[in-house]
Amino acid sequence: MHRGRVMLRARYAWTNSEHPGLTRLRCWWDGDLPRRFPQVVSELPGHPLVLGYAGIGDGLRHVLPFLEERRGGDADAVRRRHSIVGWAQLAQGAGLPDCDLLAVGTTANRAPQLPGDRSLLLPFRLHLVVPIVADAEEMRRRISRKERQRSERQFRTRGWSVETSTSVTDFDHFYDAIHLPTMRRRHGTATRSMDKDMARECLLRQGVLLFLREGDRHVAGMLCRYGPGVDTLTLRLAGVLDGAEEHYAHGALAALYPALIDWAGQHGVRRLDLSGCEPFVSKGIFQFKRKFHPLVELPRTHFRDKRLWLSVRRDSPAVRDFLVANPVLAEDPSAPGRWHALYFHDAERPARRTLPWQCPNVTASRDVDLDTFLSSVPRTGARRELRGAQ
Repeated sequence: MHRGRVMLRARYAWTNSEHPGLTRLRCWWDGDLPRRFPQVVSELPGHPLVLGYAGIGDGLRHVLPFLEERRGGDADAVRRRHSIVGWAQLAQGAGLPDCDLLAVGTTANRAPQLPGDRSLLLPFRLHLVVPIVADAEEMRRRISRKERQRSERQFRTRGWSVETSTSVTDFDHFYDAIHLPTMRRRHGTATRSMDKDMARECLLRQGVLLFLREGDRHVAGMLCRYGPGVDTLTLRLAGVLDGAEEHYAHGALAALYPALIDWAGQHGVRRLDLSGCEPFVSKGIFQFKRKFHPLVELPRTHFRDKRLWLSVRRDSPAVRDFLVANPVLAEDPSAPGRWHALYFHDAERPARRTLPWQCPNVTASRDVDLDTFLSSVPRTGARRELRGAQ
């Protein structure tokens, strides 16, 4: 095999492998070995909520951008201050950044060393996995009726059809004209995606492209990868033609999900991984993909043993607004593999129950009173270092 292809596959495996030995090595390398970690304070001029992140570098690509997005405002106006912090400081609660809400990315091994009060311990990422059965009608019944009817209506009225491909030419069109423009439109300067050469080598060669055709154009597409066995298919890259709003408005990308589920059932797939998201009920991906009744699972990659410690450093109206607006998903401590949703509230802020949580293995929800949860947190409008404050 050409040396360049070997290197691409090695880089891909370091990030995405599900091999237990390699995932443990990657987790140890990222989170258990280092003594010092990046630390970032994120401020938005005119906004009262100051965010902080420290720990595993993956959080700068996943966690912090999500928190900033949920804070709202102009992403290009965000100001980040970078520094380095020692693990011992994080564990002792000393030298923490001057922020209102702090997220720390760590490992399951190190997480118990962090303070337990006024904080939550969450999975770093979750995956949404649809179990596939051979009965096509049974699979259709599992999809939200409203979503199923909307998709079927659009297929009829717009004359859509689904095509598959494994050709390099089609991949180039998908990546350059569909996927990358969509990522740029959705994420702007924060755009992140897989390198094109790596996607071609590590996804296309072991996967399949699905296109949604309208007339003579592919208006949406998804690139999926088999692995580690042929009974598992993972959605990796997706988008609409030119990232255009009109295709979103017509439901082109949304319609490909039921089509993908149908295709998976017809081709022997028994486990369809719709990919990952942060552990928040407010995450748009979670709200959309829960319509397909997925199981909520820890990833099979190195993220499986990584955790997110979310700590309130100052009690303020902005912090309370943020927590109420963003319920979280936490593992049921009495039943591993089952999850529950936590909804925050206080006397002035009702729990945001308009955000549904129901999935096959998300079995319950409960309300968390912020006055009790934040009873030990200083309530002050002035910023100050909370060195050692527990």
